Amino acid sequence: MRSTANRKSLSVLSFILASWIIFTVFQNSTKIRTALKLPISLHHWNFIAKSSSPQLPLHPVVSSVETEIRIKRIIEKLDQLIPPRPFTHISTTTSAAHSTATILHPRDTYCIGDQLDILLEARDHFGHRKEYGGDFLRARMSSPVLKAGASGKVTDFNNGTYLVSFTLFWEGWVSLSIRLIHPSEGVSALWRARNQGYDRVIFTGQFASGSSHVDTDCALVLNSSAELCEYLDAQDQEAFYCVRPQHLPCAALTHMHSRSTAVSYLSRQERRLFERSNVGVEIMENNAVNVSKCNAGKNVPMKKKCKFGMASTVPGGHVWKETWNPVSCSLAPIKMKECLRGKFIYLMGDSTIRQWMEYFKNNIKTLKSVDLHESGKLQHQLAVDVDENIHIQWQKHGYPLIGSLTYSVKEIEYIARVIDRTGGGKNTVIVISLGQHFRPFPIGVFIRRTLNVHKAVQRLLLRSPDTMVIIKAENIRELHSDVERFSDFHGYVQYLAIKDIFQDLNVGFIDAWDLTIAYGTNNVHPSQSVVRNQISILLNYIC
Repeated sequence: MRSTANRKSLSVLSFILASWIIFTVFQNSTKIRTALKLPISLHHWNFIAKSSSPQLPLHPVVSSVETEIRIKRIIEKLDQLIPPRPFTHISTTTSAAHSTATILHPRDTYCIGDQLDILLEARDHFGHRKEYGGDFLRARMSSPVLKAGASGKVTDFNNGTYLVSFTLFWEGWVSLSIRLIHPSEGVSALWRARNQGYDRVIFTGQFASGSSHVDTDCALVLNSSAELCEYLDAQDQEAFYCVRPQHLPCAALTHMHSRSTAVSYLSRQERRLFERSNVGVEIMENNAVNVSKCNAGKNVPMKKKCKFGMASTVPGGHVWKETWNPVSCSLAPIKMKECLRGKFIYLMGDSTIRQWMEYFKNNIKTLKSVDLHESGKLQHQLAVDVDENIHIQWQKHGYPLIGSLTYSVKEIEYIARVIDRTGGGKNTVIVISLGQHFRPFPIGVFIRRTLNVHKAVQRLLLRSPDTMVIIKAENIRELHSDVERFSDFHGYVQYLAIKDIFQDLNVGFIDAWDLTIAYGTNNVHPSQSVVRNQISILLNYIC
């Protein structure tokens, strides 16, 4: 009997011990697998609900090799859109004065909602028909008295002819404009020059330690035989370099500023294409049409409120009385403070999104700025409304950051890393704006950064799928300022790339490119009216 009791006791102890081992292994399975680098199979977890939004892969881990392959493919797609167009003389390039724009099926009066088509035939300075396309054109219609405007759609037939289409959104006299921003030969020259080098902008890094202060050259790529400091993001393999100062460590880098160099990859003949008189030249002079209501009694279908995932259109909308009206959806009037109650708003990127931060602070009087003990125009900004639990912050993106004013880099970091340490959730809103500071550098720099941000957003949406992420496209900017480095052609290429890269994620997209063309701003920092309309789209997305 005693042996039987002993066996029972041993069995109970064995059962308890086995249960404890199983429980411990289960609780630590992730750690054990990580330590042993074993794959975690989720194949049997087949209870994940399907949604109408694009599904994310379970393992969004992209190796550096895969990233390089994707960068190459995107550049190849862009190369196909921008073929080489060598020329022997400026007279053989496209001339706005000699090109012709003809309204198809003209009428004395048009109706609201009609489409007006224009056939554009590109000709050179001799008056000869061009046999290929690729001209960088900007189509816009406007009624200044009504403070109204919209972009037009340009279709390139790649044979020297273009179809320019305008949707007539409002009543009254409407002026039509087609500008030749750059001829196709200039576009080809800008594209080649952009991808040739990194040295059109040079950065100066300031190192400080005690009473010692030393300035050295810094850049994305430094051709120097001197010892270099490498500031590497190990996860995404993005790096920035400075010449190492004597007697100071690399970690002593505190501030940065930049300047344009005398370097140009354009020939003397090519540079003539970008003289002030040759950029943004009007093709259609004094063209206006009269638009009437016509179908006043016709029922206009109600449009749904703007939200994530809606199909984009060209044009995306129109401005009327300084208010943006999208084509495919409607913007409801939303009280900003009520919408933002309980939300964390992260604004990440350049100074065009910093304008949003300034707008919020100026229009929500209860927002209080928090002193983060930083200095300079690019300092990290935080504003809170404690009673309403509103937190809004702006943070600059990582290198490159172009500016003649000195800014601190003590706290600089890449957007992808900021997103990776963000928990997310239904009350978290992230708005990202990239582009303006990347224009002077080879397109691969921008594509790599955008892909890395895309991967970080992908990871965020896996762990917190109810986080709201919005991509703000670039604004158009001044037509004549340093064209080789900052032309809107460079911005347009980046606009195409960022839309292509983020199309597979359930994120919002604010088409600031189309909106600023509609406004006709030609200013990298547009008026408060433009900012107000951009923020109106944001509020409709998140509330």
